[in-house]
Amino acid sequence: MMGYVIGLDMGSTTTKALLLADKEMIYEIRPTGVNPHETGKMLLSLLCSRAGISLDDVACIVATGYGRVNAPYASIKISEIACHAKGAYFINRNVRIVIDVGGQDSKVIAVGSEGEVVDFYMNDKCAAGTGRFLDIMASTLEMSHEEMAHAALSSRNPAKISSMCTVFAESEVISLIAKGARKEDIAAGLCHAIADRLASMVRKLGVKGVIMMSGGVAKNTGLVNILGKKLGEKIYVPDEPQIIGALGAALIAKEKNRRY
Repeated sequence: MMGYVIGLDMGSTTTKALLLADKEMIYEIRPTGVNPHETGKMLLSLLCSRAGISLDDVACIVATGYGRVNAPYASIKISEIACHAKGAYFINRNVRIVIDVGGQDSKVIAVGSEGEVVDFYMNDKCAAGTGRFLDIMASTLEMSHEEMAHAALSSRNPAKISSMCTVFAESEVISLIAKGARKEDIAAGLCHAIADRLASMVRKLGVKGVIMMSGGVAKNTGLVNILGKKLGEKIYVPDEPQIIGALGAALIAKEKNRRY
């Protein structure tokens, strides 16, 4: 009988935990906060409580994400690249490119016909084009993320945002507001700037096939729509894009558990 396994994706902004059993999948998403170690522990306890089991019943825990170094309770720690590829392939076997925009990095991953990682590009040098970048710009525009996405979709004249540096881009946005630019056009300009960056990373891969976007930024319908038009492809977004890394980690935990 297969035991329970858990995937824990400890991102810079949110931590996602997912429990897998034979016919059961339970997940929780919480802000990572200032103590990733305690947040991870809390989520493990919460999942076990919901499943009606104890942590001793969990056969394997795989941790991924930036915060995985703070998870001594994990059986194995694996990079998020492998976990996102595994999770995306499980959801859609035709996926060949995964675009994940996290809180402090963005990455594109080429996925092989068996779900393996073929190649990837990653921007983790600064917050440019990441979830944190969007957080700051949404705050500057005094919009929620949902409002920003809808505003971007309604624009017919996107503003030109020349810098992707968070500090300089925020200054540009403030300057555009002062000049009377419409918020809709500024929101669209920001989405275009991020989409240009992501599209460039995808083209570098030189891979064709179904494109999936994962991570919380995938819920920004404005960005997804604009990116799809730039790539000339429909971007597939799963029902809950934030759990793809945790799902992949849980699937790897399941594979490891079968070997013992």
